[in-house]
Amino acid sequence: MADYTSTYTPITQWAEDDRPREKLLLKGKAALSDAELLAILLGSGTVSVSAVDLAKQILGAANSNLHELAKLSLKDLMKFKGIGEAKAITIVSALELGRRRKDSEPKKREKIVVSTDVYDLMRPHLWDAPREEFWVILLNRANEVIKTEKMSEGGVAGTVVDPKLIFKAALDYLASAIILVHNHPSGNLKPSQADLQLTKQLKEAGKFLEINVLDHVIFADNGFYSFVDEGVF
Repeated sequence: MADYTSTYTPITQWAEDDRPREKLLLKGKAALSDAELLAILLGSGTVSVSAVDLAKQILGAANSNLHELAKLSLKDLMKFKGIGEAKAITIVSALELGRRRKDSEPKKREKIVVSTDVYDLMRPHLWDAPREEFWVILLNRANEVIKTEKMSEGGVAGTVVDPKLIFKAALDYLASAIILVHNHPSGNLKPSQADLQLTKQLKEAGKFLEINVLDHVIFADNGFYSFVDEGVF
């Protein structure tokens, strides 16, 4: 009978590119085999078998099929030398998360096509708001909404917004374009001189960052004012 223990080399002595954790860091998760990913979950093997080899044993018992692996119970997994209750629970939990992810439908992002889309999107946030608020809508290249984020909140007559914070939010979420939105609790839809100046400032700043400012919409309970619709842009 072959003596496998004599050829066993601990993972810590492997070349860095071959160690599962280091390989994931260097090359990304897609570069790892099923056994290597499972080995990361295991964390360690036994005194005579590495985590990767132990993972291969487990996968082999499931015909190298992740669906079959998911059918194994805690007791089934704990039959393998080196798999205690904690490791078995880790494997079962990871596979259950994978199943739930597959079952959950990705939420379709809302797309902004016209100014009324902006008004409808912001209605739940700004309808009946007693104070002036400044929001930014972050969009991807397809004009789909990545996120809506409130940048500031002030009094009845106005609010101050920091342009740096607006573009920081856009950069954090890798937005390709933004739409500015603020409300007028008074119901007056006419932009102030400060509104015009700020819009111009942000539009120019966006050009340098390659983040397009598509519109600035003033929201009121009785309607809205779009800078694009009114030809201000």
